[in-house]
Amino acid sequence: MQYIPPSNLRGHDLAPLLASRGLDLDWFTEHDFDPHSTANVARNTYLEAMAKVPFHYRSAVATLPQLRAWIDDLIAGALEAQADRGSPIASITHGSSLLLLGVTGVGKTHEAYGAMRELSISGVYGQWQVTTAADLYAALRPRHGIDSEAEFRKYRDARLLLIDDLGAERKPTEFTEEINFRLINHRYEHHLPTLMTSNVEPKDLAARLGDRVISRLAEMCERVAMKGNDRRRNAA
Repeated sequence: MQYIPPSNLRGHDLAPLLASRGLDLDWFTEHDFDPHSTANVARNTYLEAMAKVPFHYRSAVATLPQLRAWIDDLIAGALEAQADRGSPIASITHGSSLLLLGVTGVGKTHEAYGAMRELSISGVYGQWQVTTAADLYAALRPRHGIDSEAEFRKYRDARLLLIDDLGAERKPTEFTEEINFRLINHRYEHHLPTLMTSNVEPKDLAARLGDRVISRLAEMCERVAMKGNDRRRNAA
């Protein structure tokens, strides 16, 4: 792994994020020149993750107990696998998934990006792919000069995947139903950790995603219902 010199990362509000895992800035900025140190792994992972976190969420912090427990489980699994393999660093390869449910603006996306940030500073390596459901379908629509299957595999095989706004399309098509099933089924079968958000009522999810997808989601992930009002409108 490349050695990343410590940096201030001004504006990222790292102190409370590190404190949530019992760490501090001195640990994160330790100049130990060891590419395999947990602090250097954290710096590498954090910078990779933040390249995929929108500016609006660059200081997001996860607060949901279920989300924090999911992060802990992924870290524990990576450390156990590291011990079994004798690897110089711990990497996330397998784990459970999580589905955050709630009305628009309740804070699901904020929590999801907060989880990305928190997991990235743990000293365990994890590679994220991030998309909204709408962007995923747009990226995979057949068009000239684009290998849609290669694009699909990027999300299908991601070590960690965040899908925001799952089920947002009100009238699913044969195309979106096929994408939903192929993606979820592969990640279900291979135990690939997936973090999803949706503002669809639980009773309407089957109509949006299909029974085969719902059946797999029920087994592969915990559902977390978030209560509250639209925070964006309240802030405005």
